[in-house]
Amino acid sequence: MEKTSLENVTIELMKVEDLDQVMEIERLSFTNPWSKNSFFLELTTNDLATYLVAKIDGRVVGYAGMWLVVGEAHVTNVAVHPEFRKKGIGELLMRSLITIAKESRAKMMTLEVRKSNDVARNLYAKLGFEPVGIRRGYYTDNREDAVIMWMNLSEK
Repeated sequence: MEKTSLENVTIELMKVEDLDQVMEIERLSFTNPWSKNSFFLELTTNDLATYLVAKIDGRVVGYAGMWLVVGEAHVTNVAVHPEFRKKGIGELLMRSLITIAKESRAKMMTLEVRKSNDVARNLYAKLGFEPVGIRRGYYTDNREDAVIMWMNLSEK
C-alpha cells in the first residue's frame, strides 16, 4: 500500500451516501458498534449533530462527530479505518471538529475515552484536552471505565 499523505485527505460533512463505508469502519473499530440507523438519525433528524468524514480518492477512511449543546461541544465518536491509522487522520478530524466548535461559539469541548485507549488519550491531550474525571463501568461490553476529558476552547 502506498504511503498516505495528509495532502491526499479531504474533510467533508458526512452524508447519508457515506454510511455504508462509515459502517465498515465502525464495525472494525468498536466492540459495540452504532447501528446504521443511529447514524442515519444523527444525520437527518438531530439538529445538534455535526459529523465529518475523512476521504482519500472518494473513499471514507475515517469519521468523527459531535453535538453542539448550549455552548459546549460533545464529541460522540471518532474512528479511522485500521489500514489508515497512525497517519494523522484522527488528529485532522479532531482539529476539524475543534474548528467547527469554535466557529459555533462553543466555549468548552468534552469527550469520553476508554481508560485503556492510550493512543486516543495521548492525541486528545496533545490537542489540549485534560482529564477531569472517570465514568465507572461506562462501556457496556466489558464495564471499562471512561476518562472524561474537557478542553476550554476560549483559551485555544
